[in-house]
Amino acid sequence: MKPFYQATVLFLVFLSLTLVSFNWNDLKSYKTETTMQQDSVLRHVVMFKFKEDTSKEDIDKVQEAFSALPSKIPQIHSYEWGTNNSPEGLDKGFTHIFFLTFKSEDDRAVYLPHPDHKAFGDVLGPHLDDVLVLDYWSNEE
Repeated sequence: MKPFYQATVLFLVFLSLTLVSFNWNDLKSYKTETTMQQDSVLRHVVMFKFKEDTSKEDIDKVQEAFSALPSKIPQIHSYEWGTNNSPEGLDKGFTHIFFLTFKSEDDRAVYLPHPDHKAFGDVLGPHLDDVLVLDYWSNEE
């Protein structure tokens, strides 16, 4: 019986080490994906769905206020925006998209609580029905 127990213990040790190894590789992969390479940039995508009763003038004020942020917050590396023109009908009411680029997570960390970004939220707030925000590291191949 003693060899059976030894074999069982060895098998469990091997299994444990294998599982730890897989988890370690997953953690290394996750770290690589969140920090990416030196030549990658961090994209910050923001989509707005405005309340039905929001006027075109108010939407224009929101767009102008958002477009002023790059001149006020130097951590914004680049900026573009546009309105939905997809023929697929899958927009779920989101009409405006704003696309910001940062060189690092530290730059984004400065932007998010920045007083000018918060002030923009005051302009947007009364007109906003919903917002969708996604951030990702660019992956050019």
